[in-house]
Parts: sequence; structure tokens; C-alpha cells
Amino acid sequence: MKVQYDKAADAAYIQLSSKHPEGAVEINEGIILHTTEKNEIVGIEILDASKRFPVRNLYKLEVAV
Repeated sequence: MKVQYDKAADAAYIQLSSKHPEGAVEINEGIILHTTEKNEIVGIEILDASKRFPVRNLYKLEVAV
């Protein structure tokens, strides 16, 4: 998993897979799932990220078992 944040665009991208996205589905305003042809989720894009959650939390890893 890879996390990127573009401060100028206020956009966060969480890459879940190394597969190439072929499409995207906006599941809510500003929340976009990037998918393969087989509808596998490869990334999550969050627009206006700093208005939705503390961006610094993107870089904290918590594991729940």
C-alpha cells in the first residue's frame, strides 16, 4: 500500500495494488475508487482531503487483527 498527498490539490491517493487502473467510480462526491476492467479496486482518491479528516493520519499505520 502506498499513500500520497498533494497539498496544492488537497487530494489524497491510497494505492492498494500495483495493477493499472482502467476506470473509476465516484462513490460519493469527491471519493473515487480506481478499478481494473474486472472491477478490482486498485486505489482510492479523496478530494478536499483536509476538509474530511486530519491528513497527518494518512501516514499512521494501525493494524487490527
